[in-house]
Amino acid sequence: MSSLFELVLLAPESAIENLGEALDALDALSVSVEDADALTPAEQALFGEPGMPPPKEGWQRSRVQALFATEAAARDAAQLLQAQDFFDGCEVLGVQPVAEQDWVRLTQSQFDPVEITPSFWIVPSWHEPPAAAQQVIRLDPGLAFGTGTHPTTRMCLRWIAAQGHDQPRVLDYGCGSGILAIGAAKFGARHLDAVDIDPAAVEATRLNASANHVQLTAGLPDAAQGVYDLVLANILATPLKVLAPLLCAHVRECGYLVLAGILSRQADELRAAYSPWVSLSVSDEEEGWILMTARKA
Repeated sequence: MSSLFELVLLAPESAIENLGEALDALDALSVSVEDADALTPAEQALFGEPGMPPPKEGWQRSRVQALFATEAAARDAAQLLQAQDFFDGCEVLGVQPVAEQDWVRLTQSQFDPVEITPSFWIVPSWHEPPAAAQQVIRLDPGLAFGTGTHPTTRMCLRWIAAQGHDQPRVLDYGCGSGILAIGAAKFGARHLDAVDIDPAAVEATRLNASANHVQLTAGLPDAAQGVYDLVLANILATPLKVLAPLLCAHVRECGYLVLAGILSRQADELRAAYSPWVSLSVSDEEEGWILMTARKA
């Protein structure tokens, strides 16, 4: 069984919440925070009451350790984090392999079926679908982002389920595991393109599509061709701003653009970035993350 890799960061207390949310969005398998000054005269006591959250998210100087499935995923996460505004004052200490364990058993124990709507569920292969499930995506945790457990993924899938069968031609940009393209197929999309800069994500998408009996074209970003009835992009705010002209160019007239990976406080900057082409609005919110959508005039 191959090793996992740990991204180690040094961060001030003020950055811990944003770092944790971003690492979650980047599909870190686990995130831990400890006092970087432990066992020194600068060590701080930080304890909460039993059954209550701690009084602070982190220490004045916190050591953040995030576990990833591959070295490439850990290094990509480090690069993306360093591009974020909230990374100011933080430092990447390194990426290192961690000792091998029975990670398959550990990971399986942490993933149960995920409800998107009462009749639409994401179900790992080792679980039976709930009795109420009319639509099911079979998806196991893997090397690419998107298992249905993160709020950004759930909001995208809820939007797809609510829209029904109105988007026959769909682009999933930054597809990760391919979960959004597969979800669109479950609700009637007939032509599906899924693209990602990570070849491992492209392969994961192909495998997951096959497991769900979905036909799609998966490839690197240049595989996205022409215009689509629906363009989905669940990434992070900074790359979404950079990609604004490209993503909008792929949306046909009267087509939909759905963006996720955005914190609620980033709504105005996304609206401004996309204003030359579409008028974005917040259509869903969960745990501090928002879904922004637009229909192209």
